[in-house]
Amino acid sequence: MVDSSLSAEKRAARTRWMLLAPALIILVFAASGPLLITVIYSFLTAGDYGGVEWQFSTEAWFNVFAQRDIFEDTLGWSDAHLSIFWRSVKLSLITTLACLFFGVPTAYFIATRPKKQRDLWMLLIIIPFWTNLLIRTFAILELIRNEGTINTILLWTGVIDAPIQMLYTEFSIILGMVYVYLPLMVLPVYASMERLDFSLIEAGYDLYATRFKVLRRVILPLVKPGIIAGSILVFVPSLGAYVTPRVMGGGNQLMIGNLIELQFGQGRNWPLGAALSMTLLAIVMVALIFYVRAAGNEETRHG
Repeated sequence: MVDSSLSAEKRAARTRWMLLAPALIILVFAASGPLLITVIYSFLTAGDYGGVEWQFSTEAWFNVFAQRDIFEDTLGWSDAHLSIFWRSVKLSLITTLACLFFGVPTAYFIATRPKKQRDLWMLLIIIPFWTNLLIRTFAILELIRNEGTINTILLWTGVIDAPIQMLYTEFSIILGMVYVYLPLMVLPVYASMERLDFSLIEAGYDLYATRFKVLRRVILPLVKPGIIAGSILVFVPSLGAYVTPRVMGGGNQLMIGNLIELQFGQGRNWPLGAALSMTLLAIVMVALIFYVRAAGNEETRHG
């Protein structure tokens, strides 16, 4: 009897591994393989005309944060790289906060609608994903450029005398990324809102709590897992964004993704591009560790 149960468990485990095999193969060759190549390239020497020379070197990792003066042969911080890293983290955090500011009320509004209307509202949130990212970015560009819709209306109404320079600024990048990644905040927050027991909100009002106190003491703690998940879903892709900063920033407001592309392209410094890629991966891993720990603490707190 025991032998038959053990053999059944072995067959079940073998079946699970067989079902997992295709996905594991894809992950190994399509994800882990290129990642391993990137790690190897980061420790090689840059070729004279692109590519790499198979000579071990840590120069690329050194150049990520530091640089050597070509005249005095002294060491110093790589101000250009550090400013780009800081700009990327700053704009990603602002984008995440802006998506949180607009996403939570939107999710709450949808969750409080009649069930038949929720699907329609969610469809309106998801529709932008049906369009190519580049097209959506150019749509925002057409709105805020000097001859765009917003400036044209403001000039026609006499509110301004000259076009407002919104394009090719950090504001334009934030606006573009908020527009692109806002649905990624709304969806997980709405999933938490939908499971929310609204009788708790009514109980809060019955106990003479203000709207702000109900929001802070009742709603936000209950939907915190969705907020954390949405924040990670927005922060991670915005940190490595390439298309939106390239189009909306015009090459004047580089982010990490643009810097990496520049090294693999015009810079012809593949090891430095690989080292920058791994640095970006490390930052993303820190964000994911924060998410896992926060989610684990939330589960522990609520049993």
